[in-house]
Amino acid sequence: MKRSKAREKALQAIFQMDVSDLEPKEAVQNVLEEGEKADDFLNNIVFGTMEHREEIDSTLKQHLEKWSLDRLGTVDRTILRMTVYEMKYETEIPVNVSIDEAIELAKVFGDEKSSSFINAVLSKVKTTFEN
Repeated sequence: MKRSKAREKALQAIFQMDVSDLEPKEAVQNVLEEGEKADDFLNNIVFGTMEHREEIDSTLKQHLEKWSLDRLGTVDRTILRMTVYEMKYETEIPVNVSIDEAIELAKVFGDEKSSSFINAVLSKVKTTFEN
């Protein structure tokens, strides 16, 4: 599975977990097509985002000006969480690639303002990882 496809499926799985009480394994299974298997990257994003959620949310709260995590749309919040996970823990992937992929997800799954909002927040988060 290509990483961009894995990110899309991770977004869908984490979204499901955010709006219901699904366990990560069940959410991943729900987004896979018949006969498709979850790859390590997909599992890393889903399980890692959930495992580090408190830390990720803390990082995001520091960079959300005039917003709270609760006020964000579920899609935007999910994209931000999984991308912060990727930026911090998937260190073989350049941070700019993670941000670009997040912007693309926002264009497809978010509203008309999502991509610029995601870009602005993640650009601020990026500075915390550069120091």
